[in-house]
Parts: sequence; C-alpha cells; structure tokens
Amino acid sequence: MDEYHSSDTNALGFCLLPSELIQSILFSLALPEILRMKLVNKFLSYLISDQDFIRQCNLRSRSATWLFVYKKRWRRDAILHGFSDQSNRWFKICIEDLIKQVVFYPDEDIYLLTASGNIFLFASNSQKAVIAVNLVSKAVKKIPPCPLGPRGTSSWRRSGMKLVPESSDSGHFRFLFVELVGNSPVVFEYNSETGKWQCREAREGKGNFAGNDCMFLNAHNAPQESLVVAIGSEYIPPLILRPRFGNREQQASWVNVNDRRHVYGDGHVMIMRSRDQRRAKVLCSIEVWGISLRSGNWEYVSNVPSEIMEQIGKPYGVMIGCLEARNGRIRVVLMSNYEGSWDIIWLTYHQQSGVWNWVLLPDCKMKGANLAGITFSSGLSLT
Repeated sequence: MDEYHSSDTNALGFCLLPSELIQSILFSLALPEILRMKLVNKFLSYLISDQDFIRQCNLRSRSATWLFVYKKRWRRDAILHGFSDQSNRWFKICIEDLIKQVVFYPDEDIYLLTASGNIFLFASNSQKAVIAVNLVSKAVKKIPPCPLGPRGTSSWRRSGMKLVPESSDSGHFRFLFVELVGNSPVVFEYNSETGKWQCREAREGKGNFAGNDCMFLNAHNAPQESLVVAIGSEYIPPLILRPRFGNREQQASWVNVNDRRHVYGDGHVMIMRSRDQRRAKVLCSIEVWGISLRSGNWEYVSNVPSEIMEQIGKPYGVMIGCLEARNGRIRVVLMSNYEGSWDIIWLTYHQQSGVWNWVLLPDCKMKGANLAGITFSSGLSLT
C-alpha cells in the first residue's frame, strides 16, 4: 500500500511542475517511455495527446534507429526487446496479448520478420500466415495469403522483403517480397489500405535508377553471383540485376568458402571472415560491398577498422546477421552464440565521412531464451 501511495505522490509532484519543464523532460525520453507516461494519469495523457506535442515528439523520435530482438521462452512469454541509438538501455515490450487476438494456439511459434515505423510483421508457423501489429494503436491484422498461397516461416528471407509504412498517419503500409516463379523473379506487393495483393514480373535490361529512389530485394543469394531486383517507380517494371564480384574479391576470398559468412540487404552484402580456434570460430574481418549502379556488379565499400575488430572478435559457435542501408548509413548487427550465451554487435558506417561506429549495447539477457527474429527499424512515432 505504501508503494502505491509513494507512486501516486511522485506522479502528482511531477505534474505540478511547469508545463514547459514537463515537456522538456518528456522529450528526453524514448518513445516506449513516453507511451508508459501516458498511462500515469489524465493530465499526462492530455499533455502527450496534444497535437503540438505529438508533432514535435514525432520529429525527434523518427530520427532514431531501433534494433529489435524478439525472443520467446518456451510456453512462458513473448517479449520484444528494443534498443535505440538515442538511448542507453533495452526496452521490453510484451506482445503476447496482441498476438493472441489472431493466434489461438498457446504453443504456436511466432517469428519476427521485419519492422518499420509502428508496424511489425510476424510469421505464424502452423497457420502459415503473416500478422501485422501496430505497437502504438494496438491494431492487429492477419494478412491474407499471397498469390503463391500460405507460406511457412522458412520461406521468408530478410533480404528479399521490405515493409514500407505510408507517409501519413493512417497506419497503412505496403509489404513487398520477391520470389522466383518458374525461374523468373516476381515482386509481390500487399497494400493494407486495399487489402489486396498485386504482382509484377521483373525484366532483364538496363534501367535508370537513382540509388536513393529504389529498393533492392534479393531473389537469390550466392557467393559467385546473386539475383537482385531493383524496384523504382510503380510505373517502371522491376529490373533484374546479377551482381558479381571483381578480381579483388576473387583473388582474396575464394580460397576457402568455409571461413566466410555473407549477409545481404538493401543492395549491399557484408562478408565476415573467421578463423578456427579450438572448437569455435573467431571473427577476424568484416567487409561491406554495394551494387554499383554503373556496372551492376558488387563494388567494394569499406571494411571495419582493425581497432574495432580487436574488440569485437570473440569466439562464437553460431552467428547470424542483419544489414540495413538507409540515408547514407550502413548498419549491421551480428548475433552470435557461444556455449549458450548470446552476444550482439551493432556497427554503423557513415558513407560520406567513411567512419565506422560501434554502438555499445548492454546485456539483453538472452540466456535461456529462444531467438525468434531480429531487425532494424526506424520511424517510430506517437501516431
């Protein structure tokens, strides 16, 4: 009883502060903290719901980049962990009650596919369905099957799909993915406003795409040659690209294919080289390559400096990665497991300055949990 009384007293004292000071304090918080403050009392709810506050808050929060890790303890809980490059701690978001609105099996396995803005897409394995969740409005929707029919979780590739929220505050979005149909890449697009799918077959040839005006979806990934689809305006057919590595990569890399891992995304590929150490591997170098809009081949971009590699080169047994290229920055995250313990590395490359940054992450406390998805996201807002 004393704890509740103390909490109410603190909330009342906070609300007695000048409104300008309260707003300044709220602006310094991350979006999940602001949403929790909205539930404290009517005064804060009114203040946070004010259109001027929402507009200023959205301008600040949309510039942040988030890393989301979805983990699930078997038959216990479903927790989404989020970390922002403008914060210093992980935020826990329980999505179990939201998922239960459309998934009725208590033992169902749900996997995080991708996220952008306030929209998160999850895949249900047994139902072979994709579920859209809006974390702010709490709206949950099961997306109808695509023209290819129901798809299991193993059918989705992170580098082959893209979630695009509408620029307005309508909550609508587009979900695109590419798949080979009869050896031809076809782009499937779902529009949440119409509730319908449409498909477009990609074509061979040369196009006039500006790097910032198109998205890249990988239809097939291979070390020797990839098959990537470039998507520009809706009035221009998607274009097939077949990027290959040049002499530099051929001479340096094709000696032992077992010492490398490739992670693809947004027209780029990250190449991670490792060396054996007893019963584990140790990461020793990371390179990033991008598709050249002139030649259509892979073009060397940069490598992680040795001083950073010395700090992140830890033993691992299993490693997965995620890559995002947006607004002149290339972001990569590596999740590795060694003897049951998870380690997360977040690196950002600023293309204009040529500088790499290592984003230090506190412990996500993954031990004993099952990893069920990881993704970058941006554009979180109050609406």
